[in-house]
Amino acid sequence: MKKRVVLVALILALVFAGIFGWKAFVNYKIHEFMAARGMPVVTVSTARVVRAAWRDHIRSVGSLTAIEGVTVTAQLPGVVTAIDFHSGAPVRAGALLVQVNDQPQLAQLAFDRAQARLAAANLRRTRTLYKEKAASRAQLDSAIASFHGATAHVAGDLAAIHELALRAPFSGVLGVRQVNLGQYLAPGAPIVDLQSYRTLYANFTLPQVEVPRVHVGQTIQLRVDAFPHRHFIGHVHAIDATVNPVTRNILVQAIVPNPAAVLRPGMFGRVRLLGRHVRKVMVVPAEALTYNTYGDTVYVVRHGTIKGHPHLIARQQVVAVGRERHGLVAIKSGLKVGQVVVTAGQVKLRNGMPIAINNTVQP
Repeated sequence: MKKRVVLVALILALVFAGIFGWKAFVNYKIHEFMAARGMPVVTVSTARVVRAAWRDHIRSVGSLTAIEGVTVTAQLPGVVTAIDFHSGAPVRAGALLVQVNDQPQLAQLAFDRAQARLAAANLRRTRTLYKEKAASRAQLDSAIASFHGATAHVAGDLAAIHELALRAPFSGVLGVRQVNLGQYLAPGAPIVDLQSYRTLYANFTLPQVEVPRVHVGQTIQLRVDAFPHRHFIGHVHAIDATVNPVTRNILVQAIVPNPAAVLRPGMFGRVRLLGRHVRKVMVVPAEALTYNTYGDTVYVVRHGTIKGHPHLIARQQVVAVGRERHGLVAIKSGLKVGQVVVTAGQVKLRNGMPIAINNTVQP
């Protein structure tokens, strides 16, 4: 029985020894093959570290408002008897938009004008009698007061009639009509929006620490989502007198010309407030950066040798980065102008690996 156990144990030992021995032999051969072959060459794209002239600027967001923009509203109650405009049409200052029923006012005007003529005739007679000492000074003063009261009634009637003819207060573009023919308008009822946007205000806020860097006349660049590839140029028109005590931001207002009328009041915009100073910075494409919690890095292309053969080698370099602009990142330290960095293919790289450069096709 003991001989059988020993025999089985011996057989198992030989089996396991063969398995582990074969595994070790295979690993040795693989290592030998890889050592003879060397590290694989990785194809990458590259770019040079260059200097660029960057102008200082401050970023913000803002909204556009019309320099002249109102909602035309009813001044006096009445029924709409005529609508003399079309939605979305341009109008000139003084153009009639809506006529509200003015027949009662016209009738009152006719009556008050008759009263004014009577008051004027009475005043003439009273003055004649006063000169002839047939009327007292009190009678003359009463006639004068009656005449002025009657003319004031006529002026009031004319003002009411004028307010019932609603006209454009300035030239601009109308919005969507909000009234209908025959509709009763209460005082303050909206009729139509009127906006003049050949020139627009761009209102934006800046943190209080930026107050020393902003001044009237300063240039801004504005971008809106509707035209992502266009920059609209404007200038700072006014700076608020106080800092908001809640947000600690200050309101800045710029004027932006809009001759093609492509911008609209109410649009959201991204604002860049351009500074006075231009500085030289060292930049690399943003694609060259690898961001990590322990430090931002790039792969720098260097000349080296592997097993006695010359190769281009990728060396990982920690860098200090600054601001990003137009796909470029400012480098504060860690690189020198003229060095070549990898911009594509980093995911296949390890420090010290040989590389081949192909800048015509992205790997």
